[in-house]
Amino acid sequence: MGFRITHIPLRLATGAYILNSGLGKTSLDAGTAAYLQSAASKAFPQIGRLEAQQFGTMLAASEITIGSALLAPFVPSRLAGLALLAFSAGMLTMYFRTPEMTLEDGVRPSPDGVALAKDSWMTGIALALILDRRKK
Repeated sequence: MGFRITHIPLRLATGAYILNSGLGKTSLDAGTAAYLQSAASKAFPQIGRLEAQQFGTMLAASEITIGSALLAPFVPSRLAGLALLAFSAGMLTMYFRTPEMTLEDGVRPSPDGVALAKDSWMTGIALALILDRRKK
């Protein structure tokens, strides 16, 4: 499966959003990079081993790469969807592994968790891109 017209809205919305986020992170100051690293390392402790600036650079590069892949029509939708699924799964992992992000039930977002919880739409879009099959 390559690129389908029906995928344009899905890929355009998520690709532009993620690309813009990555471009905004290309010039992170040390404090912001450290803050983002601290948040990510609550869910993924290995991230704490990196230097904050290195983490910020890698985060920006990954968001730019994923956003660009979603926007590029020559990248097959299934491949772009797999990249988006990996990214959104990471975001949801951070959401569920950080107690401050959810209410007591562990599912509904707390005020601090709304920003990550809203990214669950990316998982749905990723699955739509991966699972959509052309009828023959």
